[in-house]
Amino acid sequence: MPNPTFRDYLHLHFIVLIWGFTAILGLLLEPLGAPALVVLRTGLATLGLWAVLYFRPATPLAANPTPTDNWKLLATGGIIAVHWLAFFWAARLANASVCLAGMATSSLWASVLEPVLLKRRVKGLEIVMGAVVMFGLYLIFRFEFDKVAGLVVAVFSAMLAALFTIINSRFTQRYASLVIARQEMLGAFLTSAVLGAVYVALVHPSPETLLPQRPAQWLWLLVLAFVCTVYAYTAGVGLLRKFSPYMAILTVNLEPVYGILLAVLIFNDRERMTGGFYLGTLVILLAVLAYPFLSKQTMREEPGITN
Repeated sequence: MPNPTFRDYLHLHFIVLIWGFTAILGLLLEPLGAPALVVLRTGLATLGLWAVLYFRPATPLAANPTPTDNWKLLATGGIIAVHWLAFFWAARLANASVCLAGMATSSLWASVLEPVLLKRRVKGLEIVMGAVVMFGLYLIFRFEFDKVAGLVVAVFSAMLAALFTIINSRFTQRYASLVIARQEMLGAFLTSAVLGAVYVALVHPSPETLLPQRPAQWLWLLVLAFVCTVYAYTAGVGLLRKFSPYMAILTVNLEPVYGILLAVLIFNDRERMTGGFYLGTLVILLAVLAYPFLSKQTMREEPGITN
């Protein structure tokens, strides 16, 4: 693995900054509803990924999944669709800062779900870190009680993000990441289209919640689909050739920090929160950032484990 350059580090942080911008884009696209937003995002992203793979074939891993794996990838895409619906809904219920604070729990959700799905033992450190995160959420609940609904939906979205990440950890051993993304975006589009149709039939939303109403909003939608989804994903996969997964995940944990800072700069007073919110968010982020270091130290201290 070649050593990453300073430019590579900047590129990785730039990608994380882009992902932190997605909750803000969801608010900039108001009054476009979350179901329509996810349908349009996944549909455009699917077309974009098909185009990328057409001009840049995925090699050397298998180009096409087996029929069984193809259905599993489409189903995983359905999980992604529900994750994005919850993500944008959380931002609407509260604001971008609360949404991103809830998403900061995704790596610790992974530490809970991974032993169950991959059948490994639960670590004491993970239980302690989970308790710390719950304390951080308590601080946010205590001081931002009017935004509890948004935070709960954001934490649910974070759980789904951890779930499909664990599922993908097995697929990446057999298929190129772009192939996985193409099939999952197709599954996400189909799922969100069905859920969107149910939403329209039951709620009868106004036309402005189904399509962007201004040229600027169409631009934001294209940014969300092609920059935040197609480009950022493709570039992130490319950078994994230079960065260890540990370093990449540690950097991605800074997404809520970048996103909250951007939200305050863009929306100003709308995103101003109490001191308790920022204290709770800080507790969550410290737990998330400390976990990889403490986990590595714990592994070193276990008998029979060496560097």
